[in-house]
Amino acid sequence: MRIVNDWKSLPPADRGASVALGNFDGVHRGHQQVIALAADAARRLGSPLGVVTFDPHPRRIFQPNAPSFRLMSAEQQARALADLGVDILYVLPFDRELADLTDSDFAKLVLHEGLGVRHVAVGFDISFGKGRTGSPQIMRRYGEELGFEVSVAEAVGGGRGEKFSSTAVRDALRLGRPDEAARILGRPFAIRGEVVRGRELGRTLGFPTANIELGDYVRPRFGVYATRTRLPDGRLVPGVSSIGVNPTVGGNAPRLEVWLFDFDGDLYGQVVETELVAFLRDEAHFDGVETLTAQVLADAAQARALLLPEL
Repeated sequence: MRIVNDWKSLPPADRGASVALGNFDGVHRGHQQVIALAADAARRLGSPLGVVTFDPHPRRIFQPNAPSFRLMSAEQQARALADLGVDILYVLPFDRELADLTDSDFAKLVLHEGLGVRHVAVGFDISFGKGRTGSPQIMRRYGEELGFEVSVAEAVGGGRGEKFSSTAVRDALRLGRPDEAARILGRPFAIRGEVVRGRELGRTLGFPTANIELGDYVRPRFGVYATRTRLPDGRLVPGVSSIGVNPTVGGNAPRLEVWLFDFDGDLYGQVVETELVAFLRDEAHFDGVETLTAQVLADAAQARALLLPEL
């Protein structure tokens, strides 16, 4: 998969794709339906399959003080899209120029003249252009005028009026329901980041943890989770993790702390990815390190029972 970071003066090889258009934060099952429409068109037209998304996320421009909300890093998004067979990922710089384009100018200048798209697949609820005035119906009209096809994906959900969406994933995580988030995503929600040095208190107490900053990830419910962590060498290691500020020892910025079961190695400076499997309990303040240690060991036993039931 090629990653293209502009929409101007592109070479012929980077033009003429059938594209799915959207933010695709999470690449959840609803997003996958939009991409599937673009893939069908790409096969029929003999064109590359593309995805058009934006960086930074438009919410960061229009709501700069909004709480952290991302469901995946750029690397995770690229990997998920590559796994779906995407040939070209257009990560368009969402700057003031792009933000100020009307829906008409976006269709004409970016999609038609810039990318030379042959087909555009969108979700049923997409909006685009300055003031979010564009809609699927308007995109169809521009396609007719400019000479590209348009398809619209219907809402996808799990029944009872539920709609698969990035908002629904965030809501599930904030409520401490990683299993529900995974059902919408089609895979576990995972936090990817570099292992940094912490206070190393866990190491002295017998449960060394890998510490990862949360960055712009959505904040899941603070507490303890059964987790699986993928190491740089590809191994997937079960463990128990805490997300929060660690009130017992006076933490500050929220972070992820992962205790990898039966693992002995130095991960400082390396990038790992931790999947949230099950919520075990809320974050709590303990009277001292002895009480904390007893609870962490109990959490670990519960996580082992969930992740390694044969043991």
